[in-house]
Amino acid sequence: MMWIELWVNGSERVAEVRPDETLLELLRDGLGLRGAKNACSEGECGACTVLLDGVPIDACIYAAPACAGRAVTTVEGLAHADGELTPLQRAFVDTGAVQCGFCTPGFLLTLHALLAENPTPTEEEVRRAMVGNICRCTGYAHILDAVAQVAGVKE
Repeated sequence: MMWIELWVNGSERVAEVRPDETLLELLRDGLGLRGAKNACSEGECGACTVLLDGVPIDACIYAAPACAGRAVTTVEGLAHADGELTPLQRAFVDTGAVQCGFCTPGFLLTLHALLAENPTPTEEEVRRAMVGNICRCTGYAHILDAVAQVAGVKE
């Protein structure tokens, strides 16, 4: 076991981790943050997506010890301190992009990172950003509508 310090959703955290522990295990089991989901354990579906220093990563295959000194943002850290949803979260609700909700945290974090880098992406850029995220309920149309609502996506 080893101790690491990292920033999670803006707060400094100290955690004891195994050398082979994944970031997903640390977040869900060690820190009680259950937004990121374990679906494939192979980095293929995006259900475990979190932001590491602002960049989307698959937490199910990322080593927790490698996060020492770095900033992790989970879906629990997106909303404002007063609990108000971000415009993207609100758009997901408004457009029906949230159905079963299993994939929603991964999509929100992936698209949050995209919009931070490019506030007005084209639909093709949004589709490209979402390539690592799988949704079995929405057919993606409502997710694209949510981004369009926030950013005015143009073809």
